[in-house]
Amino acid sequence: MKKYLNNIGFKNYISFLIPFFCIEIMFRILEGMPIFDWAVFRIFLSCNIISLLLSILTSFVKEKVGRILSILVLFIITIYTILQAGFDNFLGVYISLGTSSQLGAVKEYIGDYFASFDAVFWTMLIPFVLYCVYKIRFEKKVFKNYYMEETSAFQKRRNRKCVYAFVITALVLAGIYNLTLSLDFMQNALQLESTKSLFKKPENPNISVNQFGTSVFGLLDVKTTLFKTKEDETLLFNDTNEEQEITDNSRVIDDTAWNLLASETTDANYKTLNSYFMNRTITDKNDYTGMFEGKNLIMIMMESVGEIFINPEYYPTFYKMYTEGFSFSNNYSPRNSCATGNNEMSGMISLFSIYRTCTANKYQNNKYNESIFGLFNDAGYNTSSFHNYTETYYYRSTIHKNMGSGAYYGVQDLNIPFTWEYKEWPSDILLMEEAMKRIDTTQPFMTWFTTVTSHQPYYVSSEYGDKYLSLFKDTNYSTGTKRYMSKLVELDKALARLLELLEEKGVLDDTVIVLFGDHYPYGLHDNDVASVLPHALERNNIEKTPFVIYNSEMEGKNFTQYTSYMNIVPTVANLFNLNYDPRLYVGEDILNPEYASTYKNRVIFADGSWETSIGSYDATNGKMTYFGDQTYTNEEIIAYNKEINNMIKMSNLAITSNYFEYLSDGLKKYQTNTNTDTSMNTDTEVEEPIQQ
Repeated sequence: MKKYLNNIGFKNYISFLIPFFCIEIMFRILEGMPIFDWAVFRIFLSCNIISLLLSILTSFVKEKVGRILSILVLFIITIYTILQAGFDNFLGVYISLGTSSQLGAVKEYIGDYFASFDAVFWTMLIPFVLYCVYKIRFEKKVFKNYYMEETSAFQKRRNRKCVYAFVITALVLAGIYNLTLSLDFMQNALQLESTKSLFKKPENPNISVNQFGTSVFGLLDVKTTLFKTKEDETLLFNDTNEEQEITDNSRVIDDTAWNLLASETTDANYKTLNSYFMNRTITDKNDYTGMFEGKNLIMIMMESVGEIFINPEYYPTFYKMYTEGFSFSNNYSPRNSCATGNNEMSGMISLFSIYRTCTANKYQNNKYNESIFGLFNDAGYNTSSFHNYTETYYYRSTIHKNMGSGAYYGVQDLNIPFTWEYKEWPSDILLMEEAMKRIDTTQPFMTWFTTVTSHQPYYVSSEYGDKYLSLFKDTNYSTGTKRYMSKLVELDKALARLLELLEEKGVLDDTVIVLFGDHYPYGLHDNDVASVLPHALERNNIEKTPFVIYNSEMEGKNFTQYTSYMNIVPTVANLFNLNYDPRLYVGEDILNPEYASTYKNRVIFADGSWETSIGSYDATNGKMTYFGDQTYTNEEIIAYNKEINNMIKMSNLAITSNYFEYLSDGLKKYQTNTNTDTSMNTDTEVEEPIQQ
């Protein structure tokens, strides 16, 4: 029997297992994942199971066919693993089928993607190359003592015995593998989400790749994409909003209509979401409430703008706004799948986008009455939005309309010259000029600009990449860095032009401008970014972007709170004293003193990692790193992780179920019914609820 196993199964099994497992280990080392971890044991089991199944398959085909098949499988595994390492290096996330809708649109990114590759990633080809050499040149020599002439009947009997042995072995290993998903001593207590839950639905690619390896994650990704997993109907939280103590700063919100809607709702997802959002805290007003009440608002999401933009020599207009307005030195714009579209979406609705999906595109038909557009619509403002490029990447004409934008203008609507060539992007100066022609400044207005001039690529010649290169001729920066900085000059001049146009129309003093970067310029190598910045790129600092709130009459102030685009809507809503419900946003008003003085003073990254002034939690590895002597207890970390995981899951569930359209329609219905009932009751004097 041993002879048969060696001849047919064992040689295929062991020769495939070794390079397969080596690739997974090399990947972990290159990605900074721990080697001495129970996850490695789990990955070793999965490598064994897959190797056994492949050995069974190849035992039923001719030897040459089996050899080609095994080489092809290992090649796919190797390339997939290398691409995953490169994608994480480029975008900070792992490849998922959830982003496949963008494949056609981002084909132009291929050059930038491979240019960002660390050469060491290609070392993962070594096990595959050695495997090919072995299979083609040496396999028969190694096992020559076991080759013999056999009858067809004997061959079938031998194959059948091998299959039985391998099937039994694979089933035993699968049982052990299943145990590793739930046995307590094999779990990381600080992990954001349970391993078993991730195996069922790998919504967090970073943790899933860590726990299962690239190959199993790929299989789970395919399985989840093809076969939709039923949402967990169990409440994922224990939050209870304590009875509110009414003070002068209180926001008192009448939940009568919401309670009626919730009581008659039968959909499990909506019941869960109603319970979650209703039990969130209603934050109080503060000293900044109404600071800009009645003024106009211009929101500007700046393409690929990182901290390099904070420079008085090259970018005087932005620096003026940064220093004379409210600036936030610990603001981050974490990358995720389809970073620009997803981060724009989060900046408008203060919900976490779905990590492994181009959320804005996939759920473009969702409606959000509580978006930043919706709030200003309700306050009587004229709303609009502008972008100086086409619908190639994101379907903004649909997305912005359903966000509540009164009118959306793309590059063609604005009659701005553009080219389909990837390296060339339109001027942001023209965006400001054409947009301001279409904004009625005689009425209160709120508008959103998404710029594009500073878009990658930076390592090739382009109009705006070359236009201001002479400004940087005496620097030691790389050519790619200079081209990026040249593009930023055009953006800075666009901001200057915007201020001029507002002043010409007599509304500069009455207009607030909020600026933030969608993400740092990941089209540049990290060392090129570091060469310009005055501080080292430690931990998550690469993800830092400027966030500025500016008005020509305000007094400048810098804030050190940790924040991100998630907090924009509630912060702006409070500054303008809009009628809003803070519970509907997972972000916070960062100017609330309770934010700065509590654990909520944090930035949350796309994979659930987070950072505060005390330390940084790495969700991928489930590890906490402290910056000084102050620490958290494990219980505190677990509680924070639970809250963050709930925020992400409830945000995602709200998006996938189009919850906010249901909520908006339902509240209107029950508010109408309640008002009708009240108006018919003439014997009872009803006190109007305060709603802020």
